[in-house]
Amino acid sequence: MIIVLKPGTKQEEIDKVVELIKEKGLKPVVFDGVERKVIHVLGDVRDETPNGIKSIDCVENVVRILKPYKLASKEHHSQKTIVKVGDVSIGNSDFVVIAGPCSIESEEQVMEAAKILKEMGIKIMRASAFKPRTSPYSFQGMGIEGLKILKKVREETGMLVETEVMDVRDVKIAAEHVDILRVGARNMQNFDLLKEMGKIDKPVILKRGMCATVKEFIMAAEYILANGNKNVILCERGIRTFETAYRNTLDLSAVALLKKETHLPVIVDPSHAAGNRDIIPALSKASVAVGADGLLIEMHPNPEKAKSDGAQSLFPHQLAQLLGELRPICNAMGKNL
Repeated sequence: MIIVLKPGTKQEEIDKVVELIKEKGLKPVVFDGVERKVIHVLGDVRDETPNGIKSIDCVENVVRILKPYKLASKEHHSQKTIVKVGDVSIGNSDFVVIAGPCSIESEEQVMEAAKILKEMGIKIMRASAFKPRTSPYSFQGMGIEGLKILKKVREETGMLVETEVMDVRDVKIAAEHVDILRVGARNMQNFDLLKEMGKIDKPVILKRGMCATVKEFIMAAEYILANGNKNVILCERGIRTFETAYRNTLDLSAVALLKKETHLPVIVDPSHAAGNRDIIPALSKASVAVGADGLLIEMHPNPEKAKSDGAQSLFPHQLAQLLGELRPICNAMGKNL
């Protein structure tokens, strides 16, 4: 349930309500609204009577939330969540493109990619230091050394940097080196990792699991929100179906539904849906049209030499061309690119 406090409620009054909630064995989460503060009550509130809480002098209203995802729901937070990273805002009228190589292969490769992206006007670079691979013999990323390279890229180019984290033991050190952390599709329901992501003060991109329903996807985001991190960005990247003509089936219906059900920003990864660079532009354009807030897209300075996902990585000139083709669509959708 949500407890809406009266305008001008003093901190000592809020503290009393918070203590009362804790005494009942429930978890209070205080949020600053546009005009007033609200307290979200997490836990089994079936035995709690709203009328009893309404009798508290500083309480204006009590609202029950019926959906299983409490904090992600628009019932909890009617305003859009805008995630700010440096001078970039995700979730407002801007359409944000996050691009870069699938994995960090060397300092030279990542630095070259960063310079190419910066010339295109892209402000956030993606590059994975840790790589979950189907085969244990495939390239697994550069790990901690990769994080150090990303930090150096940020210092020398001014680019914001983003990377995937797979292990709870790496969350803290990754947060010290990059601006955005990502939970990959294979770890969407790694609940210990999600809880740890909730404890950091950095935005988190949460990718939809390859076999996850929309409800399961939102509930995974709820783990991060419930542990204190409000800066969650949802990422649709396609789900596994019977189709084999492309890597995954990009579920654009999910993007529209997520925008309707939640207040969180929603971006799309057309690269992992396609598995083939030839259809990435079409999927990217469709993502804008359905209301996405941005793209997470793979670009490699030389895809033919990439150690992972070369077939779905755009050449630099292809990304530059795509950006030009996206602008009129963004303008039509009221988005700025």
